[in-house]
Amino acid sequence: MIRLREYYKLTKPGIVYGNAIAALGGFFLASRGTFEWRTLAAMLAGLSLVIASGCVFNNYFEQDLDSLMARTRNRPLPRGTVTPRAALIYALFLGVVGTTLLALGTTLLATLAALLGLFAYVVLYTLLAKRRTPYATHIGALAGAAPPVVGYVAVTGHFDLAALILFVMLCLWQMPHFFAIALFRREEYAAAKVPIWPLVKGVPSTKRQMVAYVVLFAAASVLLWVFDYTGLVYGIVATVLGIAWVAFAIAGYAQADENRWAKRVFFFSLIVLTVLCATMALDARASTQAAPARYVPTFV
Repeated sequence: MIRLREYYKLTKPGIVYGNAIAALGGFFLASRGTFEWRTLAAMLAGLSLVIASGCVFNNYFEQDLDSLMARTRNRPLPRGTVTPRAALIYALFLGVVGTTLLALGTTLLATLAALLGLFAYVVLYTLLAKRRTPYATHIGALAGAAPPVVGYVAVTGHFDLAALILFVMLCLWQMPHFFAIALFRREEYAAAKVPIWPLVKGVPSTKRQMVAYVVLFAAASVLLWVFDYTGLVYGIVATVLGIAWVAFAIAGYAQADENRWAKRVFFFSLIVLTVLCATMALDARASTQAAPARYVPTFV
């Protein structure tokens, strides 16, 4: 049982669950009230396993960094409760099974989107960027924006304006979310010599970036309603949440305790994402009884 718990920890369950929520939002938005349970199960299980695979790969390649940080030094690999070889085999197994489920149970585009997200997270972010540049967070945001797109194209089979809006929304959402972590964990990153934004560009620059991305996210989040993919309920919720997050970020911007402000922005970001995903899923049914009023292009 202890052994199983260690392998479970390797998958970073919090990341898997958070991305599953975003994927479900995209899935139900595209479903418009009607969907197949088999497609839903294949999408959710397959994507979750692919994301878990990426997290195990991340643990494998960053075990030296994890051993230097208080937050991560008790993970299975630094502690030695799971061997590197076992973790690598586990990551490959999860990735293969997840990809197979997506390929057999969803669409080709959903499978490709999941694999692109995995490539961006493991290769571009973990292997190439994180140890070298403060822009690693921006690269990681590309990987983190894949889940709602996977959920959406698992239903539609094509990439259209709604999928693009979801991708942009999640890219923008992740920046203040992960910059907040970088801000209140900057001493740990400094110990591991990871060049995160607050250490390289400074705390004031990080705070400005966070507020700017919150504003951009607030603007992007209403576009699903503007282009008739959701109903008025989502439009109201997105507007209120966006304004609230902007006001919240600006109100605490000048306070002396940056760590406290960053933690509050971080936790509020989780509320925003969860509520918006739930609302877009629930309000898609009411908003799509008729075809969208505006012309909406399909890109793929």
